[in-house]
Formats: sequence, structure tokens, C-alpha cells
Amino acid sequence: MDQDIPVEERPSALNKIVPDFSAAMTGDQTFQLADYKGKKVVLYFYPKDNTPGCTTEGIQFRDLHPQFQQANTEVFGISRDSIRSHEGFKAKLALPFELISDPDETLCTMFNVMKMKNMYGKKVRGVERSTFIIDESGKLVKEWRGVKVPGHIDEVLEFVKALA
Repeated sequence: MDQDIPVEERPSALNKIVPDFSAAMTGDQTFQLADYKGKKVVLYFYPKDNTPGCTTEGIQFRDLHPQFQQANTEVFGISRDSIRSHEGFKAKLALPFELISDPDETLCTMFNVMKMKNMYGKKVRGVERSTFIIDESGKLVKEWRGVKVPGHIDEVLEFVKALA
């Protein structure tokens, strides 16, 4: 995706096949999108490990994880944090799914989630909380951007169940 083109002028990636990619993830593993053909995949991008909103979001995905599994859906959290940070965050929250590390922003750029945000009155560049659903054939079928955590994970679960 060309970063010089404003988002509103870019063609939507919805209903298009997501190019295969790989990235380091917790559990000393490498995420490879092609490995999940035949399953739905939830990729949720979040700003930072161990922050209040991201902790709440992780806990809610954790608590509904069995229902995502019943819906033939794998869940992965993605942020720019290191694998070491992710391992600690995953252990602290007892997350039953893996976290993907994107320190060089390759995936953040691919999914166009880097935004200018206001933090305490300052403009800072950061990850816009966003969730993407990839169907069993590898097609991007839903995206939520600028996510507010309350109620969001329930909405994601309802969407993947409806795809079943």
C-alpha cells in the first residue's frame, strides 16, 4: 500500500485476498497467514502492552476465546511491542492466543493502522486500535477502525459466528 496516498483515496482492501505474510509471535513461533487457510482469523491491532485499554481488550478476547474457537476462528493480537514484552503481557493476562510483534511496523503499514493521535495535548504517531477479520479463503471480510473497547469483542464474535 502506498503511504503517500491519503486513506480516503486508497482502494478498499475489503473482499480482497490478504497477501500471505509472516511475523514473529509469542511461544517462540512465527505467524504465517497461509497456515490458517480453512479458519477465520481475527487480527486485532492495539497500541501498547500493559496499558489500560489494551489490557481490557486482551482480557475480553481471552474470556470469549472458547467461543471464537467454536466458530473456527483464531485470534491474534498485534502491536509494535517486542516479543519479550508480549511474552510478559500474555503470561500476566493468561492469554490463550499468541501475540504478534511488529516493531518495524510492517503489518501496521500493510493494514494502514498508523495514525497521528493526541496524547496529553501532543501529536504523536501511534497504532489506531483496529480489528480485521480474514475468512477461511484468506479474504479480508470485515474491518473496524478507531475501535472503542466496550462491546467491541462481542461485536467481533457475533460477526464471525454469522460467517459460520
